[in-house]
Amino acid sequence: MFHDDLFFQYLTHERRASEHTLVAYKRDLALFLTFITEKYSLTSVNEVRHPHVRAWMVKLLHEGNATRSVNRRLSCLKSYFRFLNRHKLLEQDPMIKVVAPKMGKRLPIFVPETELRTLFTETDFPDTYAGKRDRLLLELLYATGMRRSELAGLVLADVDFERSVLLIRGKGNKTRIAPMGPWLVDMLRTYLVLRHETHPNAAPWLFLSVKGEAMRGEGVYYIVHKYLSMVSTAEQRSPHVLRHSFATHLSNGGAELNAVKELMGHSSLAATQVY
Repeated sequence: MFHDDLFFQYLTHERRASEHTLVAYKRDLALFLTFITEKYSLTSVNEVRHPHVRAWMVKLLHEGNATRSVNRRLSCLKSYFRFLNRHKLLEQDPMIKVVAPKMGKRLPIFVPETELRTLFTETDFPDTYAGKRDRLLLELLYATGMRRSELAGLVLADVDFERSVLLIRGKGNKTRIAPMGPWLVDMLRTYLVLRHETHPNAAPWLFLSVKGEAMRGEGVYYIVHKYLSMVSTAEQRSPHVLRHSFATHLSNGGAELNAVKELMGHSSLAATQVY
């Protein structure tokens, strides 16, 4: 149950809301409830979490709705969930972790987790040096959220197998540590064996072109765009979209904002709050 009827009774009889406000709130809430029931098959207000609200927000912005309009609709949801919480009809307010978009700014474009799952589980990467390299490159970008320039700048010494971490040099030559899961460590070991066999006397850069030269940012972009185009219709299909996807999926999974900030290499929380 969503208790929207009780909410509008409250607005009408206790808040004495204007007819204009009632019409707008009924329209906005109906749009949201239709979205979460059709897309996520939710049947109760207690199933709603902040990723559902954020997904609706992204949908509205991508449909061309103005930031002011989206913020107005979020105000409707805030009032709705606050009412339910006050009357013990809601166990967890999903709006607590929702950050309204700033005026004049769009939310970052990201690739849904389902599409990235398809990329990594169903895409056929060639069983060659280039194929293994491209798969690892995509995995690292998404698993660490690093920028394409940071990835292109990785050298062999930046890989620490003992601690399962990568050393990343970011903007202003600031360094940060990115943890790697076991599957990524195994993939890196396999790649490095093939890299040495293919280019035994190559430069120390981690990622090399098929000619054994350091891979540039343009080459990283080409690879990402090529493979994302196979699974996604996102407006942009670039390395930065994988970076946005990393941060968005972390945030949707409940990660603390400060933790996301550190992993992204942001100098302040202001840049991270958009997620």
